[in-house]
Amino acid sequence: MGFQKQTSLLILKFKTMQTINITAYTEDASQIEAVKAIMKALKIKFEISKEKPYNPEFVAKIEKSKQEFKEGKFTRVKKEDLQSFLGL
Repeated sequence: MGFQKQTSLLILKFKTMQTINITAYTEDASQIEAVKAIMKALKIKFEISKEKPYNPEFVAKIEKSKQEFKEGKFTRVKKEDLQSFLGL
């Protein structure tokens, strides 16, 4: 009786998953359910974030303020003059 050496080859295939962020501005719960149904039908794993994005109008105001600062459109106030500047 002889011994035979057995060689086995294990091939692993990995599927790479790519994460993307999608923001959907829905009007009601039925639209959210429709998006969920589409994702499930396409067999796409997903999760719904509980985070609320900033109000776009607020973001626009901040961006405008940053631009005005870059353009030199701002007022410097000394620390000792701050109360009078604020009307306190």
